[in-house]
Amino acid sequence: MKNKHNVMSDMISQAVNRMPLSGIRAYFEFLGDDKNVISLAVGQPDFETPINIVKAASESMLNGHTGYTSNYGLIELREHLSNHIESLYDIKYDPNKEMLLTSGVSEALDIAVRAIIDPGDEVIVPEPAYVAYKPVILLAGGKYIPIPTYIENDFMVDPEAIEEQITEKTKAILLGYPCNPTGGVMSKEKLLKIAEIAEKHDLIIIADELYDRLVYDIEHVCFAALPNMKKRTILLGGFSKSYAMTGWRLGYIGAQAEILEAIMKIHQYVMMSAPTAAQYAGIEAISNGENEIEMMKSEYNKRRQFVVSELQKIGFKVSDPQGAFYVFPEVKSLTNKDGNEFAQALLKDQKVAVVPGDAFGESGKNHVRICYAASMPQLIEAMARIEKFVS
Repeated sequence: MKNKHNVMSDMISQAVNRMPLSGIRAYFEFLGDDKNVISLAVGQPDFETPINIVKAASESMLNGHTGYTSNYGLIELREHLSNHIESLYDIKYDPNKEMLLTSGVSEALDIAVRAIIDPGDEVIVPEPAYVAYKPVILLAGGKYIPIPTYIENDFMVDPEAIEEQITEKTKAILLGYPCNPTGGVMSKEKLLKIAEIAEKHDLIIIADELYDRLVYDIEHVCFAALPNMKKRTILLGGFSKSYAMTGWRLGYIGAQAEILEAIMKIHQYVMMSAPTAAQYAGIEAISNGENEIEMMKSEYNKRRQFVVSELQKIGFKVSDPQGAFYVFPEVKSLTNKDGNEFAQALLKDQKVAVVPGDAFGESGKNHVRICYAASMPQLIEAMARIEKFVS
């Protein structure tokens, strides 16, 4: 007779049983609640949501807008988004048929993958990659095909390495750029080569461009805006990072109408609609949030330059993170510790929290992720503690 533990385990799906706990969440549980810890681990802005955006949401609720919206989301916000994307990247989405509002980009990623993947389909993903990519693909019955990238190339994937992994089972390529955790940004040259590969092999591109507004000294290239790519691209975007709205849970998908309709079929059952108040906040963010984006981006850039400079002075190998708000230094060669060993020892000895790099894939195991979306005084103190730890 099976013991109770095994019986309970059998009640849970095999796919979920095989899935490990998120490397980030596991580390946070190890972290605890020590108030003396400087956390450079949480990937969210240290800014509060701009007050005009908060007021727009509050006013919407006070005016009685507290029920569901259309499954697709408020048409007013979809129209604003369509115009906004066109103004940035010269690509037009029909707000009625090609745009869907979601409960964050996490939901957008999940339902996009489920809408296109059949059991056994392969999805190629450059690594290090955001922690949700692999489990979302596996839960959809797909096969996750990682392509390692390296600090020597600023974590930019080689298109030839992608093509070498394509088989008759390959269905899609999932690109996250600017990249969480590396801060890497894809060049237009490499994106054009990936576009050629996608067309040649009839692949779908899932482009997670959540951090598109947070790039420094370069321009973001929207994958869907490349020649002939809109029809085969599922564009994922959101409000969390650019507008400091992580807790509002508002994202969006732009895709060709037939693909978007398939995605919406899942969305209507699992989520119904994105939070209504957040959608009204989103209208205000797009309409009147540009100055706030530029202010926050300027501050992040100062912090980025400081953290990269300090890490280099200490002796770490560091790439040039041109986007998002992360640095992904290699720690093994300087400390003889892999990312997990380094992160745990740093936390114990100096009370600075960073995320072990293997949370983002095997190729990140000798790295750690440092989030510089913290105040400058915190960053100054954290870098001093890291230097003390290494010395």
